[in-house]
Amino acid sequence: MPKYYLYPSTLFAQREGHMVTTVLGSCVAVCLFDETKRLGGINHYMLPFWNGNELASPKYGNIAIENLVKKLEKLGASRSTMVAKVFGGANQLNHTVGVGQRNIKVAQEMLEELNIKIVAKSVGGEKGRKINFNTSTGEVFMKYVTRQGE
Repeated sequence: MPKYYLYPSTLFAQREGHMVTTVLGSCVAVCLFDETKRLGGINHYMLPFWNGNELASPKYGNIAIENLVKKLEKLGASRSTMVAKVFGGANQLNHTVGVGQRNIKVAQEMLEELNIKIVAKSVGGEKGRKINFNTSTGEVFMKYVTRQGE
């Protein structure tokens, strides 16, 4: 199975199954999987909402989730048979701003609006996460990671 590393502010969805790896701190990744078509995709966003300035990129949760749904639909997936798994949103730097919590909230709210059920999640806390997402089975393998030297 081909492997793909997903960088922050990007998303990935292709017909051919891949093992997609990404590492998350306060960022959030939403893994979407169409259980009927056996087709999945993933995003990795850094901030909750696009403010209308710059480009409307997948750096922002609301753009990343919307674009991933559209991309999967173009590949033949159906929103009515999609499920979601949500990861990340850690508060690693003890920020009072709560970027991680806001990233989690935008995922939960948008998926609810889109009628896409969250079937698994590992969010919040203080540790980062490394995830491997199999886009052809919907399986996600996750492990906690700490900063170097801890």
